[in-house]
Amino acid sequence: MSEIKNILICGGGMMGKNIAYVMASNPAYQVAVYDLYETDVEAGIRTNTKQLLDKGVITEEELSERLSRISFTTDIDSELISNADLVIEAVFEDMNIKQETFAKLEARCRKDTIFCTNSSVMSPSQISEKLEHRERFVGTHFWNPGHLIPLVEVVKSDASSDEVANIVMEVLRSAGKKPVLCKKDVPGFIANRMQHALWREAISIVENGIADAATVDEAVKYSFGLRLPQLAPMENADMVGTDLTYNIHDYILKDLEDSHEPSPLLTRLKEEGKIGFKTGEGFQKWTPEQAAKSNADLNEYLIRMLYGK
Repeated sequence: MSEIKNILICGGGMMGKNIAYVMASNPAYQVAVYDLYETDVEAGIRTNTKQLLDKGVITEEELSERLSRISFTTDIDSELISNADLVIEAVFEDMNIKQETFAKLEARCRKDTIFCTNSSVMSPSQISEKLEHRERFVGTHFWNPGHLIPLVEVVKSDASSDEVANIVMEVLRSAGKKPVLCKKDVPGFIANRMQHALWREAISIVENGIADAATVDEAVKYSFGLRLPQLAPMENADMVGTDLTYNIHDYILKDLEDSHEPSPLLTRLKEEGKIGFKTGEGFQKWTPEQAAKSNADLNEYLIRMLYGK
């Protein structure tokens, strides 16, 4: 496997721009962004990183240096495509589009080019099933906002080689990310499985009148949510003891939500068009100002947590 120098981001949307910004953090990499449509990648990156500039996390000189390592093309027959050592796809979450995209890339890239899909939910095994060299394909799930959240889940398909998975892990580390290996291609990978198990229970608590939505969120924010970045579940279980963890589970698990379908409450909200920030009401009511503040506060919190700014 040749040394990774040229990285191609396929898809110039929000995630694609953020991934390009991340990968360009390493001076060893030249980063290209390909999209079907003309896209002002630099303007998008500058918008996404404005808070980082304002907080002094990155200087204008550092940002300009990163941007100098990023190129853009709409020409799929460009040398920026054919010279890619590693491709990270970030197109729409549509199976046909993803499969067609990789078919076009495989026809133009070298036989040892590594392919990665940024899908948050779709199976890498299925996305890559029509490719000739399936062993060089893995999932790379960047979490949104991709330029702030450290985690990237590297997901092995049913054909991914250990060598390719290890190379991708190292490339991500070299760009300042925190990669974790998902050994099996399962729905939700690692973190989304845990996240949505929590959401299922949270929605059930609201649906069954145990507490309202705002109270559920407060219960998370001001208890275990505070310590999760430092004390995650498996370490916590060992801290309190697997014997105590067993006793708690023996008592409580039978009473927790274990439905295999979306809750009736969630279904009703969707059918009534109450879909959250976009419409001003979901589990709670939101003004445009409150929705904007929530988004801004998230980035502020992440910058403070990650950089102390």
